[in-house]
Amino acid sequence: MGITFVEKGDRSRVRSHAKTGLVLAGGAISGGAFKIGGLIALNTYLGNRSVLDFDIYVGISAGAFLAAPLAAGIGPEELLKSLEGNSKKIGQFSPMDFYRPNFAEYFTRPARIGIDAALVTPAILLAVWNELRHNRPELIDRCRAFVREPTLRNAERLVAPLAEDAALRTGLGSGRGYLPSGLFDNRGIERFTRDNLHKNLIPNDFRLLHLERGNSLYIGATNLNTGEGITFGHDTDTTCTISEAVQASTAIPGFYKPAKIRGQEYCDGGVRRTANISQATDRGAQLVFVYNPFRPFVNYHTDQLLNNKASLSDMGIGTVINQAFRTMLHTRLMLGIEKLKLDQSFHGDVILLEPSETDIKFFNTNPLNFWQRAESALHGYVSATEALERHHERVKSILDSYGVRTDVARLRARVEQIRNKDFDSRTIMKELQREVHAPPPAKKPMPPTLRVVQG
Repeated sequence: MGITFVEKGDRSRVRSHAKTGLVLAGGAISGGAFKIGGLIALNTYLGNRSVLDFDIYVGISAGAFLAAPLAAGIGPEELLKSLEGNSKKIGQFSPMDFYRPNFAEYFTRPARIGIDAALVTPAILLAVWNELRHNRPELIDRCRAFVREPTLRNAERLVAPLAEDAALRTGLGSGRGYLPSGLFDNRGIERFTRDNLHKNLIPNDFRLLHLERGNSLYIGATNLNTGEGITFGHDTDTTCTISEAVQASTAIPGFYKPAKIRGQEYCDGGVRRTANISQATDRGAQLVFVYNPFRPFVNYHTDQLLNNKASLSDMGIGTVINQAFRTMLHTRLMLGIEKLKLDQSFHGDVILLEPSETDIKFFNTNPLNFWQRAESALHGYVSATEALERHHERVKSILDSYGVRTDVARLRARVEQIRNKDFDSRTIMKELQREVHAPPPAKKPMPPTLRVVQG
């Protein structure tokens, strides 16, 4: 894993009460699982704090799916248990929650073809009638020109205006309206989030969560019809519940149909922003951890790729698209990092964690493959551990100035334990699920006057 630093904080004094933030970028299923593993490594590394102690949580796309439970006090170890179905707090995320087909549009959209086809003849007759009423001399001239010289050009001059008029009256003009707006429906993600918040007596409301936990949760999405970036939070946009905001933020274009919530349609928050670090820094966060699982692969040597491939293009169109999207997302993120370095009003520190640029194993992991989530989580843990060990002195120097202690010895001891498991993935996953920080005390039910009942 690589770590990028923005170091602008004051090292002359300890700022133990400075605001802290955790920003989680997208990554779909495998990227989300990768982040869970990395967050467990970070949790192990932090001595007197945990990843549940940040003041501000910002999530986009898969990052929103993780930021919501973290802000509510549910740790990454518990989230890892839920991937395997071993959690008593979080239900197991099933394939149907993720791959719920968009059945409604599969049938209703193509059915429009028959309706529009039945309207074609009346539409053409009406187009001819309108031409006769408003452009009779020109229509007659075009007809005569075609009769005298039946060329393609004259045929186009005669037919094109009529066809355009008829197309405006039916949907046959472009044909795009007959395709579904997405392959799958992510309402299962909203239901999963809502049910698990309710199960743990956590309010499904940004303002109530802020009052109860004392921290702030922000979830980014994109308004499909305006292209505007939307940030849901207790002091920003509160038109959605937390679970609805997660649904809006995770609506990957093309893969999921847009999330329609209270008359507005939303798609993935990553369309507008890769991580949205400014949501944390603009609200006073001085120490910010950013976790981004997607970065472009750097093919330095021909022997890096699998099956003796020399170039990424040799691995097919999927790999080319994967690399292109990773490059676009990462470029935006690094522009944001450079902007922070130049921002004279920011006097804090940012620690950006990412996979190694030569991590071919994670690069080849399909981000939409539900069944690779456990392997991705384990890989994320190992990757983050190696990076934190490699950059320990520099990270420690930053964290010391905020009164945050590190425990690299515990991190190394846990790695050794895992290595001694003979790479039995099931046993290793069980070890990673063991919490290193004391779990938060059990919650009491909210008073009836404060409880939000979700429909």
